[in-house]
Amino acid sequence: MLRLGILGCARIVRRAIVAAARKSSSVEITALAGRNGATAAAWAAEFGIPKHYDSYEALLADPEIDAVYIPLPNELHLPWTERAAEAGKHVLCEKPLALNVAQAMLMSDACRKAGVVLMEAFMWRHHPRVAHARKLLADGKLGELRLVKMDFSFDIDRSDWRLDAARGGGALFDLGCYGINIARTFTQSEPTEIVARGKYFSPGVDSTLSMLLRFPDDVTALLDCSFECPPRNRFEIVGTAGSLEFPAGVLPAEESVLLHHTNHGLETIRFGAGDQYAEMLSCFARSVAAGKLEHPAEDGTANMSVLQAVRDAAMAGSPG
Repeated sequence: MLRLGILGCARIVRRAIVAAARKSSSVEITALAGRNGATAAAWAAEFGIPKHYDSYEALLADPEIDAVYIPLPNELHLPWTERAAEAGKHVLCEKPLALNVAQAMLMSDACRKAGVVLMEAFMWRHHPRVAHARKLLADGKLGELRLVKMDFSFDIDRSDWRLDAARGGGALFDLGCYGINIARTFTQSEPTEIVARGKYFSPGVDSTLSMLLRFPDDVTALLDCSFECPPRNRFEIVGTAGSLEFPAGVLPAEESVLLHHTNHGLETIRFGAGDQYAEMLSCFARSVAAGKLEHPAEDGTANMSVLQAVRDAAMAGSPG
């Protein structure tokens, strides 16, 4: 069992990670640290976590912790990944990996030098329907891939830290990163051309952003994200012979479906109960055991490169 420590009492811990660890046969949450010791203690008692600490430093000093999960705000990913690496802990870090490419490379370098694994926590990549979709694409069931599309939005409280420029705020970093990751995953390549436009809540913080990414082999990704529009979370991949629609996007129901559209009609492919967060944790554990990331995991540096290019293009108001 991979003994996992969590740095921070973030919403995602309560909403998904604790339950996912209980479902995983290879990961156990051994400790939880919070800046507020009382909160960490209360959560540890509620979730049956054996240890709790009132500082992240204390958790990293625990020799019984093999790895850490970092769900902290974006500006804290670099310093705590570096400290975790120095302590010999493997790192599962929430998206986006960092505030920019330079930080992402520092994180990757620190983990490589320390001999620990760094993995970005894109849970959607680990859902069984994604593997099934990639096989259908590889088997030619969609013909030649032409389009990747995603709409992702919800209205956010204007006091939320995700609208703070100093903390890496904006819809692109929080939501648009998924569309970019989806496009890169299904094209298995990096964009050759980027056009992006944004509306800004404050300087450097986009409230709505849309982008067009051109990939090799004539594939185009059309992606949008917003913190000021009604809830939308959907994506699809479209080929010359068919398309695949992913209802509920990157947050599917426990029992999910994949909609395969062709000129001959619609096939609904059903998947039994599953937890993509649990699959992600299991993949992380296997990666740690192997000493290298297991497909489809990534360290996040390549995705960060595209994120930064999109951000720069949108702020410049011209093609990137």
